[in-house]
Amino acid sequence: MTPILKIDNLSHRYSKAWAITNIQLEINQTGILGLLGSNGAGKSTTMNIMCGVLNQTEGRVLIEGVDMRTNPEEAKKKIGFLPQNAPLYMDLTVDEYLNHCAWLRLMDKNTIPSALQEVKERCGISHFSNRLIGNLSGGYRQRVGIAQAIIHRPQLVVLDEPTNGLDPNQIIEVRALIKEIAVDRAVIFSSHILSEVQVLCKDIVMIEGGKIVFTDTMDAFNNYIKPHSALVTMENPPTTADLLNIPGITQANFLTDNQARVFFNDQQQITEKIIEISVQKGWRLTEITLDKTSIDEIFAQLSNKIPKQN
Repeated sequence: MTPILKIDNLSHRYSKAWAITNIQLEINQTGILGLLGSNGAGKSTTMNIMCGVLNQTEGRVLIEGVDMRTNPEEAKKKIGFLPQNAPLYMDLTVDEYLNHCAWLRLMDKNTIPSALQEVKERCGISHFSNRLIGNLSGGYRQRVGIAQAIIHRPQLVVLDEPTNGLDPNQIIEVRALIKEIAVDRAVIFSSHILSEVQVLCKDIVMIEGGKIVFTDTMDAFNNYIKPHSALVTMENPPTTADLLNIPGITQANFLTDNQARVFFNDQQQITEKIIEISVQKGWRLTEITLDKTSIDEIFAQLSNKIPKQN
C-alpha cells in the first residue's frame, strides 16, 4: 500500500543555519495528525516543503508516491493546504474565489460545478455564495479557506493554525468541520496551542529545534511524564514529618486537615508504600489519587525548557 504521505530524511537550511534536519514521517490512513511545536521549531518550514511552496536542501516528500520536487504539478493535485494566513481575495465573492481555486488546481472544468456545490455544503457556506469574502466574519473566512483546500478532493489536507484568531464559538465550529473532513482523508493539523491538538488529534508529531522529538499517539503524549505527585486522604492523618519519612517522598503539604499532596521522585511502588505504612500506622487511608501531568509540562520537557526528571 502506497503511503498517503512519506517524508524521508528531510533537511533544509537558510544560509548556514539548518531549519530542520532528518525529518521522517509517514501517514498511511485517514484521520487527524497533530503537528506540534513552539514558534520557530521548524513546523512552517516542514509544511512549506511538504506542500511544494519551498524546495528542500535534502530529502524527499512523496504524496501518494509522487515526488513533490521532481513532479510538483502532479503532487499538488493530491494535497490541499491552508496556510496560517489564508490566501483569500477579499474583493471576490465566495463562488468567484472557489472557482478560481479550482482552476488553479487544474481541475477538469466539467467537474468544477459539482465540486463547488459539494465543498460549500460541507463547509457550511452555501448561503454566502454571492457574498464578498471581505464582508464575512473571521469564522466564515476560515471556512472558505478550508473549502479551497479541499475543493479538488485531495487525500491529504494540511492546516496551519486554522483556529488562530477565532472566538470560542467559531473555534468549536471549525473543530467540528475539521473532524468531518478527516473522516475520509488524512489531515495534518499544525498548532502551537496544546489544547487544540489535544482535543482534535489521535496521533501527534512534535518538532523542536528542527528535529522530531516525539511521535506517537495522543494518549502516549499525555502520559509521557510520570506523575510526580498525589493527593492522599486519611481519616486519621499523620504529621508532615511522618509522610516525609516514607521512602521516595520529597515533599508533603496538607491542603485540609485530612488531605495532603505528596511529591515523590520515583513513582515505582509509591502508592503501595503509602498504603502499607498507612495500615501499619493506623492512618485510615480512604483515597489516593495520582496527579495527572499537564500537557503544558510535557511540552516544556520535550522542548528542553525544563530539566528532565530522573
